This record gives sequence, structure tokens and C-alpha cells, in this order.
Amino acid sequence: MLIQPSQADVRRFFCGTYAKARSGQTLEPIEILASQWIDEHPEYHAELADVDTALANMHKVDPNRDSPFLHLSMHLSISEQCSIDQPRGIRQAVELLSYKRQSLHEAHHATMECLGRMIFESQRAGKMPDGQVYIDCVQRHATQD
Repeated sequence: MLIQPSQADVRRFFCGTYAKARSGQTLEPIEILASQWIDEHPEYHAELADVDTALANMHKVDPNRDSPFLHLSMHLSISEQCSIDQPRGIRQAVELLSYKRQSLHEAHHATMECLGRMIFESQRAGKMPDGQVYIDCVQRHATQD
């Protein structure tokens, strides 16, 4: 079953996870992973600290800044893709890129570019996302370093 949370659900999840982690509450496994990525992005902490403001600002777009909620969601997506190796080969491609960049975090950021491009192209063409094109893109990042 594919879960498709709303934009508000995503904001509530990340704000709630941040609040639970800060207060020392027990986290669910997905919250632990989200919390680790949140810790990597202190520039998002103020926005994650107030769920009401996050929800109120949901439709405000700052063209000079990435959405923390989209950014963190992409980290979670890539982590999940790697954990189940779907599309097949993504785990190895991200691991190689992590090794080359000596940073899983930086490898994720490069992978996000590829993931975003793959989604954009599939939507533009009205076709299913092409996992091999995605993996090839991540592999190119690894060979460019």
C-alpha cells in the first residue's frame, strides 16, 4: 500500500519528531531516522520548532530557500530506497558516492538532484519514473568527483 501523506501531515510529522527528540521522548524507528537527518540540518530547527507556524506558512514559497519539509522528506525517501535497494542498484550507487565524497550527507544531496530530475522528467513525459536513469545519474556524480 502506498501512503500519500498531505503536505500538512508531513509538516506535523517533522515538527512532532523534532519536539519528541528535543524532549527526550521515545521515538519510533522512522522518527529516529528523521531525527538524524533533522540533526544534520540545524538551519531548519527554528522552523521545525513551531508546528502552528509551519502549518500557517504551508503555502508560502521562498524561491531563495529550499523547503525544509521537502528536503527532509527526500532524505527519508533516499534512506528508504537504499534500505530496500529499490530501484535495484541505488544502494550501491549511493554507497559509492558516499565513499567518494566521504559523506553520506553530501551523497544524499547529490542524489536528491537526480531524484528530483527523475520525478520532473516522468511527470513532464507522463510516464512512470525511470529508475535506471536515476541510478545512472547518481553514478555519474560518483565518477565526477
